[in-house]
Amino acid sequence: MNNIDFFTTGVYGTTAEEFKEKLISNHIDTFIDIRFRRAVRGSKYTFANSNRLQAILKELDINYIYIPELATPPDIIAIQKKSDKSEGTKQSERQHLDEKFISEYKKRVLDKYDLSDLLDRLERSGAKRALFFCVEANPRACHRSLVTDRLREEYIVKVKHV
Repeated sequence: MNNIDFFTTGVYGTTAEEFKEKLISNHIDTFIDIRFRRAVRGSKYTFANSNRLQAILKELDINYIYIPELATPPDIIAIQKKSDKSEGTKQSERQHLDEKFISEYKKRVLDKYDLSDLLDRLERSGAKRALFFCVEANPRACHRSLVTDRLREEYIVKVKHV
């Protein structure tokens, strides 16, 4: 597991070309999508909608993995939306996750998912540079940071945000 470099990124604040360049310049070979809805609202980010995104990844010869078990269920998403609303923050501008969101996500999603299975799958596939993806620009504002924090803690891997 120490031979896989991990990365994380979001889509907010990037163009399709900038997004592709991130993947290319970081030599990403495996793309791990952990979104509940694999679509992004607004014409600016249509390239991140599942079918278009997978076409881009195929063009770049990047393996696509969708892990719905790590996606945030709607009722937990609602916790964060309520917090964002009370703070007057848009999802695209969020800087942190609500503590209740973090607690619920860990308890109901992350604690039930066996990351060793994912790591074994990545190793078997020959992955060397795997990227966790969701939409928020700031990883601390997204559940993917909770996943990668757990990887750091349990498997002593390095994770870089790009």
